[in-house]
Amino acid sequence: MATVAEDPVLAGMQINQQLFDAITYSVKNALEMCDTKVRCVGVSAMPTQETGIITGMIGVHGKVSGFVSVNIAEQFVIRAVEGLLQEEYGKLTSQVVDGAGEITNIIIGGIKSALSKTEWGFSHITVPSVIVGQNFTIAYTRGLEFLTVTFEHDDSEAIRLEDRMMHVSMSLLTL
Repeated sequence: MATVAEDPVLAGMQINQQLFDAITYSVKNALEMCDTKVRCVGVSAMPTQETGIITGMIGVHGKVSGFVSVNIAEQFVIRAVEGLLQEEYGKLTSQVVDGAGEITNIIIGGIKSALSKTEWGFSHITVPSVIVGQNFTIAYTRGLEFLTVTFEHDDSEAIRLEDRMMHVSMSLLTL
């Protein structure tokens, strides 16, 4: 896996390499379980607009306290859940929303494992909450270590770019 400094898209960014690596590793592994391939297309140390229609959130606590959110476009989450459950849904259903919560849980579980032996380790996570809808804003407290990593799904049937996007955001406070 390339470091932020080695990646031409991300070079020069002032972000936490451990958090970036944990997110990218976990997302790629989780989405492989969903027969879904993604590529990292952006990173931000500042909060970004949540553009997808499904947002899974999990609180974390241990050496740090905070939460991780996974914001996914509708078409992306439908495809990923179909791959995970090996069922065809074709539209947003209660099963797809439940599946989005499970994908969120898998991603955060991978991040938890990747960070376990670092200063960013957390030992406890909450059950996932899933928000269905758009145009909401999450307010963040000052002093948090914040990171959003944006991924693009390789879905050839998704005509619009926003239908292929997923954002994983971490906001952590060291205790």
